[in-house]
Amino acid sequence: MISIDRVLEKLDEYLHRNDYASAERHLSFWLSEARAERDGRAEILVQNERMGIYRKLARRDEALRVVDEVLSKIDEMGISYQVGAATTYLNAATVYCAFGMAEQGISLFEKAREIYEAELDGQDRRLGGLYNNMGLTLVELGRFAEARELYGKAISVMLSCEGGEAEAAITHLNLATAAEKEFGLLDADERISDHLDRAEELLECVRLRDGNYAFACEKCATVFHYYGRFSYGNELAERARRIYEQRH
Repeated sequence: MISIDRVLEKLDEYLHRNDYASAERHLSFWLSEARAERDGRAEILVQNERMGIYRKLARRDEALRVVDEVLSKIDEMGISYQVGAATTYLNAATVYCAFGMAEQGISLFEKAREIYEAELDGQDRRLGGLYNNMGLTLVELGRFAEARELYGKAISVMLSCEGGEAEAAITHLNLATAAEKEFGLLDADERISDHLDRAEELLECVRLRDGNYAFACEKCATVFHYYGRFSYGNELAERARRIYEQRH
């Protein structure tokens, strides 16, 4: 059996350097190895990583081809109701949504949700991530009430997890964006302000300021800038820069 931990460890090295060409070659090699060894579990895990890279690089055709391949593999292996399959459904749904295929994405999110809610503890981070990503797609489809419900669930899950404040902050900013799309910028002003305030409070509560926190700061900074809170947005961007520098 292929050591997935070793594959992912090397992949992280490439991604840390933003060396996507090497990361892609690395995954292509291990995909071939997994298929040669008939290691379906490894094949699916490698394909999940390939989906993420192609989505990030906006390589639509390749990303969608991998989605088709990995979903077929799940069916072939008869594991469509396992937690690992649900994670793949979630990743594939995110690919669909990234390329304007929200309707296809939401059906996969629903499959993932059914499995996660049946199999995972209610405080599992994976469940919070699912709710958050599914909420983004529901907003795109104009299903705002459903999105708000899932965002609320995501926040509850994340705040039950150690160090989950930064992820909860991101969800509050997603709620701010959803409010703008539903009600318009002026009518949603108070709601937006409340969510921005709460996100700031949560970001300041985080004790472990590592690479994940830096990523959250970077992501949140853009939203604070968008809504005119330039001082705090700049502070978050600078905070992320310092953390990244310390890691090198």
